[in-house]
Amino acid sequence: MDRAPGVSVRLKLTLSYAGFLMLAGVLLLAAVWLFLLRYVPDRAMLYNPDDKPTGGVFPVRSALLVVFAPRAAAVLAFLLVFGLVGGWILAGRMLAPLTRIADATRRATHGSLSHRIRLPGRKDEFRELADAFDAMLTRLEAHVAEQRRFAANASHELRTPLAVSKALLDVARTDPNRDTGELIDRLHAVNTRAIDLTEALLLAGRAEQRSFTRERVDLSLLAEEATETLLPLAEKHGVTLETSGEITTTTGSPALLLQLTTNLVHNAIVHNLPDQGTVWVTTDARPGTVVLTVENTGEQLAPDLISTLTEPFQRGTERIHTDHAGVGLGLAIAKTITQAHDGTLTLTPRPAGGLRISVELPATNPPTQRKSPGQN
Repeated sequence: MDRAPGVSVRLKLTLSYAGFLMLAGVLLLAAVWLFLLRYVPDRAMLYNPDDKPTGGVFPVRSALLVVFAPRAAAVLAFLLVFGLVGGWILAGRMLAPLTRIADATRRATHGSLSHRIRLPGRKDEFRELADAFDAMLTRLEAHVAEQRRFAANASHELRTPLAVSKALLDVARTDPNRDTGELIDRLHAVNTRAIDLTEALLLAGRAEQRSFTRERVDLSLLAEEATETLLPLAEKHGVTLETSGEITTTTGSPALLLQLTTNLVHNAIVHNLPDQGTVWVTTDARPGTVVLTVENTGEQLAPDLISTLTEPFQRGTERIHTDHAGVGLGLAIAKTITQAHDGTLTLTPRPAGGLRISVELPATNPPTQRKSPGQN
């Protein structure tokens, strides 16, 4: 926003200090003058050295005024100069932290997010402001770095199916006798993957922007719907789905929360034991929060791998070569949806192998009844 130039804050504070000091000086001198007027007589008799009246009268107040006025003016002049100089110095010292904060803000405006104020000294209002600004820069820098990695990975992932499609079309052009049915099937698979990836990116962006209408949602119903939808996939992989828990009501987007639940259950089914695996989906109501937990059997997972699974396009090494590796955004989208609903997503390895994922969201009301455990 363009603004007309104005008086600096330092000058305003200087004038305020000087003005206050002048006002205090005027009031003090006025009080002294009133005291003198009250206790000093208007006229006084003149006495000789023998303490005898001479008969003459001396105007005391007039003489006092002649002596007091120039000295009072000199005091006020001194207070004015002292107030201006002292106020300028004090204002500069007081506003020095704001100068450092303004410099950091200008650097951040020009793209330098690595700079920190690190204002020294004990805690006060300016240092609280500087610390809050440093914390904001840290979060902003991490967010920008994450967005850049996301954009780079998304570009790479989108380029892959496009490059494959181009290669298949080039082969078809140079080899007219090639089986068109096989070519169409491969193009269909590649195109489907590109569409899935694009839809996943759009879903992640929608959740991150929180551009959705909030409604009352029961997570236990979403868990049942997700497990029923994915039951054929579970049967194909030889995985047993088990759901149980309480009525867990929260506020949010039913579509996004269903996508969150579906992603977690799908991830648990696909990355399970080769045979006779199990997925447990439970909902639990706690004071002020509701929790959706998805656990699955599987191989032992290293803690350093667990910490990367919610990053976009990150997959375990054992997942990349499977038929259901997906687009690498399942858990990343789940994390984004959780954060958009003011919740937390926690991943922990199970001691017996596999993964436990817990989603904790704000509750809208306490549970009213308990659901009986069921099995799909």
